[in-house]
Amino acid sequence: MDLVKLTDSGLYCAPGDFYIDPWRPVSKALITHAHGDHARWGMVSYLAAAPGEHILRTRLGDDANIQLLPYGESLAINDTKVSFHPAGHVLGSAQIRVEHRGEVWVVSGDYKTLADPTCASIEPVRCNAFITECTFGLPIYRWQSNQKIFEEINAWWQTNKENGKASVLYCYALGKAQRILSSVDTSIGPIYTHGAVERLNQAYKMSGVSLPEATYVANLPKGTKFSGSLILAPPSANGTPWLRQFGDSSKAFASGWMRIRGARRRRAVDRGFALSDHADWLGLLSTIEATEAERVIVTHGNSGVMVRWFLEKGLNAESFSTKFVGELDEDSDVEKSGVEKSDVEESNKKP
Repeated sequence: MDLVKLTDSGLYCAPGDFYIDPWRPVSKALITHAHGDHARWGMVSYLAAAPGEHILRTRLGDDANIQLLPYGESLAINDTKVSFHPAGHVLGSAQIRVEHRGEVWVVSGDYKTLADPTCASIEPVRCNAFITECTFGLPIYRWQSNQKIFEEINAWWQTNKENGKASVLYCYALGKAQRILSSVDTSIGPIYTHGAVERLNQAYKMSGVSLPEATYVANLPKGTKFSGSLILAPPSANGTPWLRQFGDSSKAFASGWMRIRGARRRRAVDRGFALSDHADWLGLLSTIEATEAERVIVTHGNSGVMVRWFLEKGLNAESFSTKFVGELDEDSDVEKSGVEKSDVEESNKKP
């Protein structure tokens, strides 16, 4: 019998009687991280990695029944032993290791292999079966180094400043915004934030993560000049009246999808930066190899391509068709962590 199986409510472990990242209300939910496609409302109880506490509280509310487990510490749940291990995706993100009668399965959640100053780096976990994401599971997805991509972002911002423009950079409010804030050249100019980003910034700071100074736009006096500044905002703010207050501006989007030709045009932005909090093709392969798993189960993204690749290599591979598809769901206006209904309303009101 499979230790973890796919059900109508999500991934279910029968020996432990719990779900992992369920998308329907259940009694016991183990959560890999706080993005809205993984941490849903309505569960009776939650178990998550301790570093993600304040982010989860921001998303789920203070009344949510959340139990926390430090990275690497084991907990017995019925006939299983579970532990959380860094995934490198966002603050508090974890791979969930489940052991039952000597057999070990690991559910990856989302992960990346590039270093990120705002969260713990991924630590591959040896297992018999590895359930892996593959949001960017195609050979065309190969990320630039952190140094290279942030040099490009800084150059774009600097050029806009010299041309008397503000720089509006759309990025996911949880994880991507904090990574950008920690990595750009803050000497170029002031940095301002949308409410969705600001709320998650505060959760990061409460978690002990040091972030450079950034000012919530709504706290600024009327008539503030934004020329030369960098404004971090969620994709949901694109095309809304909220943008008018910044005057002449250049708009860009930071996402792994910017690697695809035409993605920038469809987003109606001036620049696209292929910056992702998910592993690229080589990162996926190296992580899966490091687990030494005899069985690989691929979820969302380009799962069919990756499964065929493994089968051609003579490995045991298959796919689970999960409800969500990774980074696309992190761009939801209302469902995404940090972009609640109030933020959509904020973006649509007149400045």
